[in-house]
Amino acid sequence: MAIVFRPLGLRWRMGALLLAALATGCAQLGAPPYAADYEALDRLEAHTPGKVAVGKVQPTDPNDTVNTLRLRRARLVSPSGTFAQYLEDALMRDLSEISVYDPKAPTRIAARILVNELDLGVVNGSGRMDVEVTVTRNAAQRLRKTYRGEIAFDSSYANIVAVPAGQAAYPRLVRALLRQVYADPQFVAAIAPSAP
Repeated sequence: MAIVFRPLGLRWRMGALLLAALATGCAQLGAPPYAADYEALDRLEAHTPGKVAVGKVQPTDPNDTVNTLRLRRARLVSPSGTFAQYLEDALMRDLSEISVYDPKAPTRIAARILVNELDLGVVNGSGRMDVEVTVTRNAAQRLRKTYRGEIAFDSSYANIVAVPAGQAAYPRLVRALLRQVYADPQFVAAIAPSAP
């Protein structure tokens, strides 16, 4: 009787590699690219905002706690280098989508990430992002306010399920935060072309 070895499926091999990497504590996973919330952008665009620039989102230090996310033994990394840069890129992309981004505009949005967390939990995972947003026009402050974005997602006790779920949830967390910003009447007024 001959023994036949069949090649393992790609999905099984990838799962085994992820599990092995998690077991050694050295896994490094990239956060998925940001995708805009077009409903939130449509509502913002309906208010006819003026042209805005985006300042360097803080903190820029890659070793700052807000730029370091752990998913149990795995480390989530930003494709932009830091999660502050990830948020900055998301802001610029969103504002470009509605044709109001202009790096030379006198109205400038600055942001500082205060909290940036993903908790995989055992059955349910959660994420929280707190960001202080400042809007200035010609160096005069129009707005300074802290916004919070929160999400929930299905998780698991098993790392092979929970870690990819947390990884996939990160862009949703950024969208949840920016949805709060764009929906705030004070923010809308601060970037309006007629704001004093």
